Amino acid sequence: MLYYWKDLVDENQHGRLLKEAASDLNNCLPRAGPCLTDRYDAMTKNHPVPIGDLRFLIAEDDAFQRHWLNVMLCKLGARHIAEAENGRVALALLQDRGTAFDISFIDLNMPDMDGIELVRHLANGDHRTAVVLTSALGSALLFSVETMSKAYGVHLLGTFEKPATPEVLQALIARYEPREARQDRIRKSLPVLTLQEIRDGIRAGQFEPFYQPKVELATGKVKAVEAFARWHHPQYGLVTPPAFIPILEASGHMEDLTWAVVERSIAACRAWHDQGLMLSVSINLSATSLAEPGLAEKILTYITQHGIEPQYFTIEITELMAMTDVPVCLENLARLRMKGFGLSVDDYGTAHSNVQQLLRIPFLDLKIDRSFVAGASQNKQMHIALGSCLELAKKLRRNSVAVGVETREDWDLLRDLGCTYAQGYYIAKPMERDAIPGWIEEWSQFF
Repeated sequence: MLYYWKDLVDENQHGRLLKEAASDLNNCLPRAGPCLTDRYDAMTKNHPVPIGDLRFLIAEDDAFQRHWLNVMLCKLGARHIAEAENGRVALALLQDRGTAFDISFIDLNMPDMDGIELVRHLANGDHRTAVVLTSALGSALLFSVETMSKAYGVHLLGTFEKPATPEVLQALIARYEPREARQDRIRKSLPVLTLQEIRDGIRAGQFEPFYQPKVELATGKVKAVEAFARWHHPQYGLVTPPAFIPILEASGHMEDLTWAVVERSIAACRAWHDQGLMLSVSINLSATSLAEPGLAEKILTYITQHGIEPQYFTIEITELMAMTDVPVCLENLARLRMKGFGLSVDDYGTAHSNVQQLLRIPFLDLKIDRSFVAGASQNKQMHIALGSCLELAKKLRRNSVAVGVETREDWDLLRDLGCTYAQGYYIAKPMERDAIPGWIEEWSQFF
């Protein structure tokens, strides 16, 4: 409502309302009470940079909106705030080597140079600022420019529709991380490893699966787990897939790891069944594995040795792999299903497949990519896209699995939309085999 005040009044009234708005904000923020401050303190307790040390830039053509955002940032503790009435002025400020801005709030619709063009300039230059996009033109436009910004590689903290609120600003600022700290964290999390080191680690039995639970939304019961490879490296500790999967795939040695994960996952499944936990386990197969003749028989041999029924073992393939025309791949998928194994199409929504292509695969589960799930409860466009994916699964009489469920809002939305299973950090992170029974015991207390 505040965004439209300027259009309804003359200049004198506008100046008066600016003062009243600032007074209203001064009055209303304390009334938001200690809980607003407490929540902000909790969010920023371990934040690498106090908000008072951050430098903000507000690129907004509407004087009222600039002032409103400035006042709210000040109330949250900001002390260094610059303003620009359009993208060109903002770009000049950002290019000034004497001043570095940590966070820039950029309106999309501005005269002379709009926010979209400004984002492109930021992407093409060496600018350190993190970006928050804002607009009054609807969530569809914001979502589109958000996607564009990520494609450009801009450090995007998020978006919001006008008018801003203190709660929204708090959440966005809490996401900020200095570029040096972010780059250092990435370097530390991804050690540089050679192919030989990786293959030696596989042979030494240093790789093992971690398992992330899948929960049935209607009942809250844990029905299955997905296996993710982890490396217990003697020097670097627990190493995650981005450090070794690309190297194995590029060198054609992915199969070494795949079959190690298959064997250990089947053994874990047997151990859980012996404890009365009738869980299914799923693993991801590479394109090379899928093209291997006799794939179904090889997996069947492993599960027979451990006394596991095929229905408790699911093969996951990406949507892109599901579009294959390679006969041996299609044969393996058909044979796996015929033998009773589960089949799941992973990352659905990322490869632009059509229904006809999907139906060539006898899959049981459609896994909705996290890009459709995270934030869908707050974004109307994503909500529609997510609902469309789930509706397709229903019409095809397939189970739907939502990946990347990170908040209670995500969970509630998926349950209301009729999604079958949920998986993500809101439920649990991947964990070691022996941790699963105890975790399920704790989880069952909530349902």
